[in-house]
Amino acid sequence: MKKIVIADDEHKIIMTLEYAFRKNGYEVFIARDGSEVLDILKEEIPDIILLDIMMPNVDGYTTLAEIKKNEKLKNVKVIFLSAKSGEADIKKGLDLGADAYITKPYSIKKLMEKVDELLK
Repeated sequence: MKKIVIADDEHKIIMTLEYAFRKNGYEVFIARDGSEVLDILKEEIPDIILLDIMMPNVDGYTTLAEIKKNEKLKNVKVIFLSAKSGEADIKKGLDLGADAYITKPYSIKKLMEKVDELLK
């Protein structure tokens, strides 16, 4: 079973994504900020991480930088899902090593297609 970590501080987004990915056969792990993501990654190595940028405590950029430092996690795919849609924000996310950057609002169908594409 494929594993996904969904990190967002908006409850509605988490609920929607969790439902969609569970329905598609994923084991889902939920984090409400970057520190929770890093805690999950101590126990689990997911196939993919959906990462919001603007979260309390530890933001998405910092979280991704920490993930990239860990040799065991180097093959984990990361997609930023963010309301930050400026060119500089997107460039920063991709420069940090994100595999994709999707701006909110987004289509769940398109997100699923992107996840499938990255995991092939």
